[in-house]
Amino acid sequence: MGILQRIAIAYLVAALCEIWLKGNHNVSSELSMIKKYRFHWVVAFVITTIYLSLLYGLYVSDWEYQISTEDQGSTLTTFLNLKVKCGVRGHTGPGCNAVGMLDRMFLGIQHLYRKPVYARTKQCSISSPNNGPLPPDAPSWCQAPFDPEGLLSSLMAIVTCLVGLHYGHIIIHFKDHKKRLNQWILRSFCLLMLGLALNLFGMHLNKPLYTLSYMCVTSGASGFLLSAIYLMVDVYGYKRASLVLEWMGIHALPIYVLIACNLVFLIIHGFYWKKPINNLLHLIGIGK
Repeated sequence: MGILQRIAIAYLVAALCEIWLKGNHNVSSELSMIKKYRFHWVVAFVITTIYLSLLYGLYVSDWEYQISTEDQGSTLTTFLNLKVKCGVRGHTGPGCNAVGMLDRMFLGIQHLYRKPVYARTKQCSISSPNNGPLPPDAPSWCQAPFDPEGLLSSLMAIVTCLVGLHYGHIIIHFKDHKKRLNQWILRSFCLLMLGLALNLFGMHLNKPLYTLSYMCVTSGASGFLLSAIYLMVDVYGYKRASLVLEWMGIHALPIYVLIACNLVFLIIHGFYWKKPINNLLHLIGIGK
């Protein structure tokens, strides 16, 4: 799909939960806040259960994909069929996971990302961690397409958004700095410890699959970062240090579009004096 589509889906579900699934209780304590938004956590639990059931329960059979090759000394393009042998259930490595299988089934293999991150691993590149030629014994899945923002993995992105929404509820219902920080730190610590424990017991941190452990660790770490910035800016008043971060936060999506569409690199390298080497980077002393 794409990162913007994933953000849209997560925001939509979180917004619907906020509109339709919150209670009418007055919040006077931590327990009453949990009671008011209990259906949010029911939704998060159901989504997580569906994700884990599909990720570890679906059987992934063998599958094929096609790559194009150009013959040396010829302008003809030929197509090579490669077969990925799977026949497994609950696999979380490249090539044979349920996340990729569902994307191939519903989105179509022709719509998946052709340069996945695992193409830079030691198994798939002799120049690892950079892209490079395939090793002689490279697995068949090394050139297989994979969507890092696929359908199944986006379920955990929704849960992440619900966690962030809960952090926002703390701001709304508690006005005391100490109470806000205590609640953020407590929840962040629990999430971080849960994620690390899951990783220790076999549910490894995996960003492309957006595993439960990855969601917990990143949500917990974000909560600690939020607490630190809040303490620095809102409690102690050191606002100058956060001006750049504030600007980036306000313009997060335009910045992403500029970078993802290579517009920033076009601006940097596209304007030069007489020769391409005399670009903006050369002007400030980079790339001489």
